[in-house]
Amino acid sequence: MLIETLKSLFNRDLNKLKVEIESYQNESQIWAIDKSISNSGGNLCLHLIGNINTYIGAQIGKTGYVRDRPLEFSLKDIPKSELIAKIEATILVVNNALDTLTEEDLHAIYPEIVFEKEMTTGFFLVHLATHLAYHLGQINYHRRLV
Repeated sequence: MLIETLKSLFNRDLNKLKVEIESYQNESQIWAIDKSISNSGGNLCLHLIGNINTYIGAQIGKTGYVRDRPLEFSLKDIPKSELIAKIEATILVVNNALDTLTEEDLHAIYPEIVFEKEMTTGFFLVHLATHLAYHLGQINYHRRLV
């Protein structure tokens, strides 16, 4: 049951991420920062895509994705259409990976130490869903501020 709940939440929030990126009136605003805003909506979007493709795609789905985390925060001016395509691809990765899991897998130790200690796969997937929601809120706020 938790797997279906997680799929529902990831799909809901990744689709909402797509709507947020689509909703920027001016494409350059996606990348806007100032002295009080250190991460643009575009960079937060790239960060979420990298995070999910690393921890769900590569680790669970065995996609072979290789993350370059510094680029998630340094790349700029990627077209809106490319960001949306990356989000759509990430939705497929999440669904394919989560479809491979069993309820027993959720109780197993996640295959990578992330927070300097072991945790179950289920715990870490819940963390990833809340991480997505947290940054999604930041993107929404960023979009409305700029």
